[in-house]
Amino acid sequence: MVPLIDTHAHLDDERFAADLPAVLDRAAAAGVVRVLTIGVDLATSRAAVGLAARHPVLAAVVGIQPNHAAEAAPADWDEVTDLAARPEVVGVGESGLDRYWDRAPFPLQEDYFARHLHLARRLGKPIVIHCRQAEADVVRVLRAEFDRHGPVRGVMHSFSGDADTAAACVAVGLHVSFAGMLTYKTAADLRAVAATVPADRLLVETDSPYLAPVPVRGKRNEPAFVRHTADCLAAVRGVTAEVIADQTTRNARELFSV
Repeated sequence: MVPLIDTHAHLDDERFAADLPAVLDRAAAAGVVRVLTIGVDLATSRAAVGLAARHPVLAAVVGIQPNHAAEAAPADWDEVTDLAARPEVVGVGESGLDRYWDRAPFPLQEDYFARHLHLARRLGKPIVIHCRQAEADVVRVLRAEFDRHGPVRGVMHSFSGDADTAAACVAVGLHVSFAGMLTYKTAADLRAVAATVPADRLLVETDSPYLAPVPVRGKRNEPAFVRHTADCLAAVRGVTAEVIADQTTRNARELFSV
């Protein structure tokens, strides 16, 4: 079984509180060799670092997600920057922009996005980018960052945009990660996009506990299920599951140094 890496999960979620060791055992049995557990605010970033310290299969990503920016106290960002420098932390985020939820003023979201981009570049760690119904805004910010500082090292996580957005992300240096929605019956357009992304920029993820893929849609998602998404991606691209597993795992190792 070719190893896989789940590049985005939220294993601090309370839905994993009762059985996380069993979840990690199932991931190992499915050939998942590393899982990145992601913070969305200070509390979950602390939790991600703690989980990564206790479980060797895990690595942490810390940040303040755009929908949590309005809740953050001024001192929260200072602590996140301290956490980001820890050896258990392999990335900064998730950060980005969101016009779907109305939980934080858009200028504040842009401010935090800029902070994360700067922090990631300063630490030499990749940025994990959240985007929901804000593709044009995210691309605008990324192109400006690229023009000022050069390629942006990171990933557009749980990608759901169109081919032009994917191409723009690749052009500024990003990887593109696909989650369980790639497998959904209604996602033919997304599968068409997935066929266009260069092989050396592809990643897979679960976004656990959300977005469980077919054939386990409707259940709590968990890292073991990333193989379903990888298999779908292989079919879309007309290659074997082993090829996709090998490529996405190599990409994840190179990007996140895991």
